[in-house]
Amino acid sequence: MAHCPFDFFTDGKNHNICLVGGGGKTTVMYELAAAWAACGRRVLVLTSTHILCPADGSFAGDVPAVQNLWQQGRYAVIGTPEFATGKLTLPPQSVYEALKLQADVILCEADGSRHHPCKVPAEYEPVILPDSDIVLAVAGMDALGNSLQQACQRPQLAAELLCCSAEKIIDAQMLASLLLSEQGTRKSVVVRAYYIVLNKCDLIKAAQQEEMLRLLVGEGIDERRIWLRERGDSKC
Repeated sequence: MAHCPFDFFTDGKNHNICLVGGGGKTTVMYELAAAWAACGRRVLVLTSTHILCPADGSFAGDVPAVQNLWQQGRYAVIGTPEFATGKLTLPPQSVYEALKLQADVILCEADGSRHHPCKVPAEYEPVILPDSDIVLAVAGMDALGNSLQQACQRPQLAAELLCCSAEKIIDAQMLASLLLSEQGTRKSVVVRAYYIVLNKCDLIKAAQQEEMLRLLVGEGIDERRIWLRERGDSKC
């Protein structure tokens, strides 16, 4: 079992966490949900954009169904089904308002990246819940060594932000800049606590991991708010 380094995981407080960025948001979200549920916490999972409706029985169509899953020691996923796509969108506001008062932890996927390791948000992205207190940014380390065109969602916006061509090969400095920019992954964070998951770290060398840490910490990110996560990490 992998260790989640973030203080919010074990502080015993209620949290409303929005996940943004690229590669691995959904995986990280469900791992956190399962780990918290295993600790006896009432965990609510949703999206403010789109996610696939889970096939494991964790989707709950109403408040009693959510409560039933919590009584079983499971997390509950809520949302409005889109039957044509098999996806969920934002749940009805009345359902969310009722459940957020009962949940210990809320996890919301607030951004989409179409499986790209990194992204720059469009004007209407991300869709962060107004009452969230934490933003968890995810970036895949498999972006390194590939061009913005190949590895970044909205590569032209990224090229404009970084003042380069969309064919530019992504290095650690570029990826750190995307994570740190308020036009990039840090958009709309404002006063919320900001944490970073560097995903698929087993795909890069230790020196590259150290460089990413140096760049992020050098710009004021607390090292304790950076998770060097490997693909084999199955739980927090």
